[in-house]
Amino acid sequence: MVLGVSGGIAAYKACELLRLLTESGHSVRVVPTDSALKFVGAPTWAALSGQPVTTDVWTDVEQVPHVRLGQESDLVVVAPATADLIARAATGRADDLLTATLLTARCPVLFAPAMHTEMWEHPATQDNVRTLRARGVVVLDPAVGRLTGADTGRGRLPEPADIFAAAQALLARGAQPLDLLGRHVVVSAGGTREPLDPVRFLGNRSSGKQGYALARTAIARGAEVTVVAANVALPDPAGAKVVRVGTAEELRTAVLDAARGADAVVMAAAVADFRPAVRADAKLKKTDSDPEPIALVRNPDILVELGRDRAHAGQVVVGFAAETNDVLANGRAKLAAKGCDLLVVNEVGERRAFDTPDNAATILDPEGGATEVPLGSKDALAHVVWDLVAARLSAT
Repeated sequence: MVLGVSGGIAAYKACELLRLLTESGHSVRVVPTDSALKFVGAPTWAALSGQPVTTDVWTDVEQVPHVRLGQESDLVVVAPATADLIARAATGRADDLLTATLLTARCPVLFAPAMHTEMWEHPATQDNVRTLRARGVVVLDPAVGRLTGADTGRGRLPEPADIFAAAQALLARGAQPLDLLGRHVVVSAGGTREPLDPVRFLGNRSSGKQGYALARTAIARGAEVTVVAANVALPDPAGAKVVRVGTAEELRTAVLDAARGADAVVMAAAVADFRPAVRADAKLKKTDSDPEPIALVRNPDILVELGRDRAHAGQVVVGFAAETNDVLANGRAKLAAKGCDLLVVNEVGERRAFDTPDNAATILDPEGGATEVPLGSKDALAHVVWDLVAARLSAT
């Protein structure tokens, strides 16, 4: 693969990304711009990659590197991608080895932008990003955090581990088309917490790993992704907009708001069915007598609302059902009651599904179909979900 590095202060982070790529067995050719070499020198890239490093099309010209690199690559990653590099790529410039490689690449291309907030938000940059995405380039949204100097805001390079995960997801897809390109999807993740008092809550063991896998794989398939995360302690998926919530009511508000402009909504979060009728303002104290029973009230059924009040006729709504017994029978009944297009049913329990790296499920549809997904990575299950969602979107 090719790792393109453009001239921003975040170029030093690409060294860690290069290490992750090479240690996972990939052969990586680093192609920096001239300005990138002012931040990290060519000997560093050559030593870390074990490959020659050049910025121009004249070195080893007999090998036609400006054509060969793009033709032979399985993936091109540009990290950091500055505003200037994005502009040159969007307009088809080929004035150095990196932009020439981008023009000849017929493999997946991933951009990880890094720049000041004002540069990222400028209409010119946003137009260029839309142009690249329309052509099938996966452009991650930059992270929010500390920038150069004392500035803070959106524009920070996503963490190398997150870029690596996005690259791995793209490689897993190979030459398959970006079937979610131009689509906006909403994914809920994690588990809601319903406060009893300022320090205690009713909750569940959902970690958000399956929801984040859905977000990560949707990005790799070209989608714009909004994640509504309930009490998730994982790093944000690179390239996703993340809205953080705590309770079921907060999650409902955030999901319904995001769903208004979405092509698909996947409710992977474990939402509490009930909440305490009264929340104590102060910590409940232990006394010598038995505690009073806790009265519960029902939370709104967000999945039913999504299925009933769709933003538009073609919107696809996917639910998740965690069951401990009579899994398929309960799943079929829930699918009919919720009014969603697909229901992902999985059996949960001790060391099963919750907070594990793998998952197995059956995906039910209203037509009577059942897609079995054997035990495997949560990314693998996520791809099957998106396969079914993409098929329904293309049919509308």
